[in-house]
Amino acid sequence: MSDVAIQENVVVGKGGERDLKVDVFSPGNLSSPVPGLLFLPGGGWRNADRAPLKERYGLALAQHGYVCVTGEYRVMDEAPWPAQIQDVKATIRWMRANSASLGIDPSKIVVCGKSAGGQIALVVAGAPNVQEFEGDGGNPGVSSEVAAVVGVSPVSDVSDRARMPDFEPMFGPAPSDDMIAGASPISYAASGYPPTLLLHGTSDDRVPHSETLRMYHALEAAGVPVDLHLYAGQNHFFDREPHFYRAVTDAIALFLARYVPVREAAPVS
Repeated sequence: MSDVAIQENVVVGKGGERDLKVDVFSPGNLSSPVPGLLFLPGGGWRNADRAPLKERYGLALAQHGYVCVTGEYRVMDEAPWPAQIQDVKATIRWMRANSASLGIDPSKIVVCGKSAGGQIALVVAGAPNVQEFEGDGGNPGVSSEVAAVVGVSPVSDVSDRARMPDFEPMFGPAPSDDMIAGASPISYAASGYPPTLLLHGTSDDRVPHSETLRMYHALEAAGVPVDLHLYAGQNHFFDREPHFYRAVTDAIALFLARYVPVREAAPVS
């Protein structure tokens, strides 16, 4: 499937005083609704540039037959936590509210993220009904629940980072234990968490893959369907290489085929 329709700089809601924008990558000639994926960029919560996701994830996942939305969120210099998750939930609500025109099955929205984007994605998956995280970015009353989640080199625990001076713009000078727990995906590893795919390089010196191993074991212990892919000797940016991002998107497609399958079109009578 090579035909991909692209819509760029689509305004989906508000992040504080500014517009939230996405790019939408859709398979050509959709005949029935398919799962919709929201992919979030990394950047250490200091930037959230979705442009590099176009080739690696937007086009690749659309070619696998999914509608892929590459999104953004306010970074720490713009607004403190939980603004980041509020922006992402606003985008998910927009996807669900506009599912018919996007060609998305509203019951099969999946959130994915790299690094800092992975932290946000994993919290979104575990906190579908936390009012503080919903924000007022648009489409109030629409569910922000997701059917599955994918984390690529994700931050699964912010405990060590949250009290560092560099992160004061995000968490404040003295974040509470409750705030840190609320921003740490591993806090949500419990029964009912959606199916999860985790991918990580074992030579990552920015986000140790041991974090992902802890998240994997916590989800497995809770009985959550969880797949883990480790890439020996690869660093934090392994998915920039074409042969690796193809492997990652192939793994995502296989995972979704198992847990978020495309519904068969009803036969014409």
